Amino acid sequence: MMNGRIQRFRQVLSSAIHWLSRPSFGSLLLVVSLSLLMYPFLHTVALQLHSALTGSYISGSHSLALVNCPNEDIARDIARAIMERTLAVAVNILPKTSTMYVWKGNIEQATEILLLVKTKTSKVKELSDYIRSIHPFEIPELISVLIDQGNPAYLQWMEESIP
Repeated sequence: MMNGRIQRFRQVLSSAIHWLSRPSFGSLLLVVSLSLLMYPFLHTVALQLHSALTGSYISGSHSLALVNCPNEDIARDIARAIMERTLAVAVNILPKTSTMYVWKGNIEQATEILLLVKTKTSKVKELSDYIRSIHPFEIPELISVLIDQGNPAYLQWMEESIP
């Protein structure tokens, strides 16, 4: 019984190998499969190579993170801590934004301080984790928006300023 199964498996495997080894279908299947599997990697490499050769910006390499804070002292402390950890190249502190939001089923209103955090997209998760660890809010706001375009010199400065 077991020998019959092994023989049948070998026959099926042999047939599959023979079928895939035909130049027309096997080669095409292999090329298509590898192309689909490698596309994200090849696309990224192509963009980086193009950027290196032309000096152009790769859209989405940097992000703008929005963080609300309850008061100016906390906003400044968080901004300084972010900068000291090189999680951002710059932080703007915008005073007294009026905020309305739903919290635990009730409409709330508050005056908050908005931080605009300029960073690399690759740093957003680390930035988010750090802000959640030090922020006084139970659920701190951190929303990240990809930077599509901008002043090339500024974007280059951002790239060079954040490790």
